[in-house]
Amino acid sequence: MKKTIFIFTTLIIALLILFQLSKFSIMQGNSSLEFIIATIAIIFLFIGIYINKQKETSKKVTESTIANEKVNYTKIEALGLSKREYEVLCKLAQGHTNKEIASLLFISESTIKTHVSKVYSKLDVKRRTQAIQKAKELEILPIS
Repeated sequence: MKKTIFIFTTLIIALLILFQLSKFSIMQGNSSLEFIIATIAIIFLFIGIYINKQKETSKKVTESTIANEKVNYTKIEALGLSKREYEVLCKLAQGHTNKEIASLLFISESTIKTHVSKVYSKLDVKRRTQAIQKAKELEILPIS
């Protein structure tokens, strides 16, 4: 979360500096408005590409970490757990609260509660500890 705040703060500061420079250059009459707009557009294009690459690399790291663990994917499919429900189950096993899971997965807390209740029903359990224990017995959680 701190990294995201830092990135967007840096973007805002860079944007404000760029606007001040463009205002200065227009007042001086050194450059045209089209050139300034094109420069701003190109900068934001590169910022967007950078942010997209950061998301892709973090997603690949997460997928490769899960793939390298000893997990029985046929049992996950047999239980009917969706990808998101499985992610929520893994976060539960790591000891996160509903609020923390919602923050980590960028969804609302009520959606997390829905996923948790579906995980409970699919695993036929009533509590988090039971869900984690049963998931470990079924070998559907990565070893941590």
